[in-house]
This record gives sequence, structure tokens and C-alpha cells, in this order.
Amino acid sequence: MSLRPEYRTYHFAGHDEHVLCFGAEASRQILIIPPLFDEMNRCRRMLVQAMRGLAERRTGSFLLDLPGCNESLAALENQNLSTWREAVSTAAAQLGATHIASLRGGALVDDGAPNLPHWRLTPAKGSSLLKTMIRTRIAGDKEADKTTSEAGLMEAAKTGPIELAGNMLGPAMVEELASTEPAEVAQLRLRALGQDIAGSTLWLRAEPQDDPAMSAAIAADLDKWSASCGG
Repeated sequence: MSLRPEYRTYHFAGHDEHVLCFGAEASRQILIIPPLFDEMNRCRRMLVQAMRGLAERRTGSFLLDLPGCNESLAALENQNLSTWREAVSTAAAQLGATHIASLRGGALVDDGAPNLPHWRLTPAKGSSLLKTMIRTRIAGDKEADKTTSEAGLMEAAKTGPIELAGNMLGPAMVEELASTEPAEVAQLRLRALGQDIAGSTLWLRAEPQDDPAMSAAIAADLDKWSASCGG
């Protein structure tokens, strides 16, 4: 099986969104929903290496680009968790996914394909992601001699987009993040970092980094799990 990545697309809401693919000819195809917002960038290389590890085991995988992220032509400020959930559903159907894997905030939207087996690593609440981004915005404004408060930002978010940690988020996204938790799904394997999966909290680092041990652990666990539930 080729260990070279392929680039594919899925069509959603008038746009072709990008997908990174390994092992497209495999019978098992795991759709990976990455962490959301700035956490996504810090974990991407680690996830790509995990996908290579899956391909070595003859298991295919897709790494999803959500609308408004990376090279997407859709505007991030027009997205919310509901539209991302619909995008997951569309991508799973168009790409022929057999399993769903998500990390951190990806678990907030992975139930777009509720009937597939799910694997989640350290799922995060939307409120936790939102508070972290708000703290980042407040700290940045303080360095620029601007006074900003969480209450002020939340009030501003009711009437228009606000910038948080480099992300322009619309009112619907902020509202949903404040109240959304990972949904229950019928078939779920929940994994904890440091217990089930060896690795480090890359999403907390200041810059994107790699963790080969974590990539290897994720690949091994995903391969074994996917083979045990419909693979």
C-alpha cells in the first residue's frame, strides 16, 4: 500500500473542501476529525504521521478540512458547529468512511455520522475551547495596551463576528461553543492521553510540534479498534 498522501475533495455547501488521504484502496477507511481552531495546526503533523502508520497496517484514513479552515474558500465567520457537523456527514458519505476518529474539539462535530463506530481522544467541551481562545485574546490585547474582558467579548459576539486566537468567529459559532459538549453515539471507544495513548498535549504548545511516539500509538490503537468493530 502506498505511503504517499493523496489529496481529494468532498463537495459541501457549494464548495469543494480538501481532504488528505492515505490508503484509499483499503477496505477500512477512518475519517479523522482534527482538533478545532488553533489546536488543529499544532496537531496536524502528528496526525499525518499517524495516518502513515495506519497505511503501513493496510488501513486507510482521511484527514478532513472543515469549511472555513486551511485552504477552504468558505468564510470561517459563516460557520458554526452545526454546519461542521453537516460537513462531517457529507464527507463520510462521499468518501465512503467506515469509522470516525476525532481529537479534542473534533468530538463536538463527529456525530454528523452517528451510525459509524466512533473513537475519541481527549474530547473537549466547547466552553473549554472558547474560554481558552478568549484568554488568548485578552492577553494579546493587554500587550497592546487594550482593555478587553470576557463579558465584553461575549456581548460583542451577539451582534457580529469577533476575532479569537486568530479565528474570526460569528455569533452562531460562539453561542454553540458556549453550550455544546460531545454528543453520545451508539458505538464509542474513548481514549485518554497518558493512559490509553502515550503522548504529549501538543495542542497546548506555543508552536506546532511532532510526537512520533504519539503518532505510533494512535495508529496502533486505531488499527486494532477499527478491525474489531466492522473492519
